[in-house]
Amino acid sequence: MNITPRDLLDAGVHFGHQLRRWNPRSKPFIHDHRHGISIIDLEKTYSQLEIATAFIEELVAKGKDILFVGTKKQAKDIVREAATSVSMPFSVNRWMGGTLTNFVTIKSSLAKYHKFLEMESDGRLAKLPGKEAAAIRRQMERMFRNFEGLKEVKELPAALFVIDIKNEQIAIAEARTLGIPVVGLVDTNSDPSLVEYPIPGNDDAVKSIRLIVETISEAVQNGLAQRNMNVSHKDFSPKIVEESYENEHESGVTLPEGYEEFSDEVTAAAAVEEAQPEVAAEEPVVEAPVVEEDDSPVAEEVPVAEEVEAPAPVAEEEAKPAEPVEDEKPAAKKAAAKKKTAAKKAAAKKKAPAKKAAAKKKAPAKKAAAKKAVEASEESEEK
Repeated sequence: MNITPRDLLDAGVHFGHQLRRWNPRSKPFIHDHRHGISIIDLEKTYSQLEIATAFIEELVAKGKDILFVGTKKQAKDIVREAATSVSMPFSVNRWMGGTLTNFVTIKSSLAKYHKFLEMESDGRLAKLPGKEAAAIRRQMERMFRNFEGLKEVKELPAALFVIDIKNEQIAIAEARTLGIPVVGLVDTNSDPSLVEYPIPGNDDAVKSIRLIVETISEAVQNGLAQRNMNVSHKDFSPKIVEESYENEHESGVTLPEGYEEFSDEVTAAAAVEEAQPEVAAEEPVVEAPVVEEDDSPVAEEVPVAEEVEAPAPVAEEEAKPAEPVEDEKPAAKKAAAKKKTAAKKAAAKKKAPAKKAAAKKKAPAKKAAAKKAVEASEESEEK
């Protein structure tokens, strides 16, 4: 709040009613009785005003509306001006019974009033017969007095702000029936227990009423500002800007000296470690088995005069040496050598029976050739 207890004193908020008209339930807020007039304690007025403004500000920030009610002659213009400035509904001409408790009927009457306004704006009212148009205009004037500040109301208000709760006792009763909280300016002739947020003060002086109403309207403005801020935060969605750099090092971050060299060494070491399991996983190359010459004694039994064509020896296949691996471990080398020797022995065992069978098949042919050669030599000697 932007006011002080001194401002309340200057506005005459502390003046109450005559002593003969005071309500005993207002005693907690009365400072003293002097010259037949009750004096209100302004410290309690200030504290109660702080509580009421905080409540209204919080309520408006949540998106709720406050209904301003002040039908007294001193409060009409002030309440109308304040409520219009903060875009809140108000009732300043007269309180219609059932405005809150019979809100369904009030809504139908408001819809009818809006229909008449549309007829007047688009010219349809002027086309009606004179008597009917005059009746509608009289009805519109009465509706204007009753619904002056309620034309845009679509639901029940969240709270009421009342000037002089004794004068607006019907509105207070309806609000209590529906459980709607009430903030009211309470004088010494009223019962402050009828409202949830009483503000003890003079409800007859124009200065006092204006000061209290302006303070409440300021709280409503603060609540509206918070409401707009909350709405803007809900609609706000942060945009993430993705920055692209031509080089990886141009990321906008300054690295310490020597960091790049260190990172290059780390990446090279990691690459070597990743390459080692791949080399070890390669299958070792097995050399082809070497075919040994057949040392069979069959050819030495009979001397052969002519050279007999012997089968061409099987050419030894050149074994492809495995590519040397610098980083290969000695255990892997020993395992590869053992596999090579085992493969050679197995190949030699498989080929040995085949060689013996071939030698047995060639032996009779060699003997027959040797006999023919001996006979031929004997015939030549006899001649």
